[in-house]
Amino acid sequence: GEMLLCFVFLLCRFRFCDAGLNHAGDYIISGWFPLHNSDSAVPSTPHVTDCKQGLTNKHGYHLVQALRYAVEEINNNNISDKRLLPGLTLGYQTYDLCSLPASNLATLDLLTKQRNRSGVENLAVAVIGPDSSTYSFTPAAALGAVLMPQISYEASNELLSNKLIYPSFFRTIPSDKNQVDAMIHILSRFNWTWIALLGSDNSYGLQGMQSLSQQASLHDICIAYQGIIPAVTDKTKKYMQDMVKNIIKTKVNTIVVFSNKRRASGFFPFVIEQNVTGKVWIGTEDWSVASIIRNIPGISTIGTVIGVSVKYTEFKGFEDFERLSVPGLVDAGPSNGTVNFDVPCLQNTDLYQMAIQGFSLEPYDIVSSFNVYKAVYAVAHALHKVLNCNSERCQKSKVEPWEVYQQLKKVRFSIQNTLFYFDKNGDPITGYDLVTWIWKDDQWSYKVIGSYSPDPIELQLDASQIQWRGPVSPVSSVPESLCSPECPFGNRQLQTGQHRCCFDCMACPAFTFLNKSGYTSCQPCATEEWSESESETCLQRTELYLPWDSLLSLSLLAYLAVTLFLTISTALIFLLNLNTPVVKSAGGKICLLMLASLTVASSSTLCHFGRPSQIGCLLKQPLFIISITVCLACVTVRSFQVVCIFKWSSKLPRYYETWAKNRGPEMFIFISSLLEFFISFLRMVIDPPFPSQDFDFYHDSVVLECSKTLSVGAFAELIFVAVLSLVCFCMSYMGKDLPANYNEAKCITFSLMIYMISWITFFTAYCVSRGSFSMALYVGAILTSVLGIHGGYFLPKVYIILIKPQMNTTAHFQNCIQMYTMAKQ
Repeated sequence: GEMLLCFVFLLCRFRFCDAGLNHAGDYIISGWFPLHNSDSAVPSTPHVTDCKQGLTNKHGYHLVQALRYAVEEINNNNISDKRLLPGLTLGYQTYDLCSLPASNLATLDLLTKQRNRSGVENLAVAVIGPDSSTYSFTPAAALGAVLMPQISYEASNELLSNKLIYPSFFRTIPSDKNQVDAMIHILSRFNWTWIALLGSDNSYGLQGMQSLSQQASLHDICIAYQGIIPAVTDKTKKYMQDMVKNIIKTKVNTIVVFSNKRRASGFFPFVIEQNVTGKVWIGTEDWSVASIIRNIPGISTIGTVIGVSVKYTEFKGFEDFERLSVPGLVDAGPSNGTVNFDVPCLQNTDLYQMAIQGFSLEPYDIVSSFNVYKAVYAVAHALHKVLNCNSERCQKSKVEPWEVYQQLKKVRFSIQNTLFYFDKNGDPITGYDLVTWIWKDDQWSYKVIGSYSPDPIELQLDASQIQWRGPVSPVSSVPESLCSPECPFGNRQLQTGQHRCCFDCMACPAFTFLNKSGYTSCQPCATEEWSESESETCLQRTELYLPWDSLLSLSLLAYLAVTLFLTISTALIFLLNLNTPVVKSAGGKICLLMLASLTVASSSTLCHFGRPSQIGCLLKQPLFIISITVCLACVTVRSFQVVCIFKWSSKLPRYYETWAKNRGPEMFIFISSLLEFFISFLRMVIDPPFPSQDFDFYHDSVVLECSKTLSVGAFAELIFVAVLSLVCFCMSYMGKDLPANYNEAKCITFSLMIYMISWITFFTAYCVSRGSFSMALYVGAILTSVLGIHGGYFLPKVYIILIKPQMNTTAHFQNCIQMYTMAKQ
């Protein structure tokens, strides 16, 4: 209660507006401008000093002039044939917001007048101001309670966009949310991931720091150090010096300063004092182009400054208006040099001194003044709707502030060739200019190097326009600001501390890759790909099979052709000489069965060429296994017959006679072949092979083959053939001393040895190699087996039939048997 009484008492004593800073009108706009700079700290007790005791603020002078310019233009209908408020005039009442208490007291004064309506003076329908987010929170909340519209021209804190707390707050400057996004895009554009973040000790700086910290973590930007910039006092000097030392200690090259110009102007002298040079400073719109910063002695040594600035729009006619508003100054325009003394608003002594001391407009002044200008026109357009105005007159006369608030949400108009409206949060849909400082012969200037648009999000930046300043002299390359250099492709990051930007590089293992920087894990290659360690990409595996058109395959096909020619031609020769002694002694019709099986065995090699197919995988092993079984069974029977005739028939006459009469040879061949066929059939039904890819044998290749090559069924087939081959070998070996015309044993034994050696060689190679060579070796083993049997068993007989026909007689064979019998006796 005492606090409130004290504020009311001060309200009665404190003069917010001086005579001459008000202008009568049908509808009043309350303008809040910083005409002086006073202590902005909140006193421990309700207390406010006279604003005139502070330093005059030239920037505030331009803001007042912008208000006047807009009001006069609307009242005089200087810009359009269609009057906004025909027959009506706008007026204004200004407050000097030199401090935070002044802002709070201005709010109380305005609300008191609204409550105590005298019916004589016109009341304000809208507030334009203040210039600071810190000064805006209390007024925005209080005025929002009665839906008094408030339009700020410089308060950018994003919390003010909260319509639940500040329902009637609008602004013509973009929200800091967009400014934070623009800064993040700048940092990402130059890959500055190791930064320091500083903010002023007010809502503007603290909220900006918080938002930027949150966004930085989402863009892999690490904040090495955060500091808060207080007002410079004897107590804070040591803190400021330590803050600069900490920045140096972290070895960052990029510092983001989210501060208003008052705090920034107190901080940079400590930077200059400790000789901090060659850094990159990212500035906010409040200080990046402010004269109070660039005029600090030695500021040119700090390094490169890149700032975010409210988008510049040419403010036509405003400079001429200001010039004509200063009494005693000669008009520089094309007039006759007369002097304008009759400007009531500028009779205030302080304003007059401001005007004659420094009258020129700077870009920062123009941007803020244009924001005031837009705010006045937004109120005028809202009044136009509330009063149901047309080009000649307005239908209503009484206006409540909440009605203006309702229409402000809907206003949409073009001003200085620029479309303007408020979004649902009361913010303008405008972007930023990106600027950089330029120093030439110690003369400061700034250059627009790009822009940032929030809708749609787009950053345009020409880095070639930036004057990069190193520790000693300008540099040509973009400075780096990294905790750890980026890992080369093929290496992942292993974090070494609390910051993700600090890491060691580790090579990706084989069968993984990494073709980007900044990743903590390597990406696995696809199954059909491979890579060596430390790879940035995966390579396609080489497919291993026996293509039809390779040189090796063509050689094998030629080998097959020769084999088929020999077996088929031999079969024809034997068929034509079927009743001759040589063919009969070799087995007669059984020879034709043997040659047919050898032909089928040779033809099975065709299933081994090309990419494996389902039908090929099903046929290639059974065709060879069954056909070679038939052939070996025939050879075994033939060897057994010869051995029995010459060696065992006299000893076991009954057994041999029984075996011969009961078709023993045919039964042995049939049963052996049937057993092999049954084993193969069971394998095809229970565990059939299919085309498969073996990715495990080679790291860089994939073997295209048929599955189940080492299955139980496959082993059963091979074991049966192996046993039969061993029996055949034994029988042939026992007949090695038979008569010459019956002595195929030596050749058969030799061919069977070749047969076994070829398969042993293949299986040995298959265990160590699965490439095209081992596949060719498989085909070669089949053809060599066939040619071995053919050469050992049939070739000598073909030789006799074709070359030695005199030996192909019954007499010759009987003579050989008699000589063998005599030799045995």
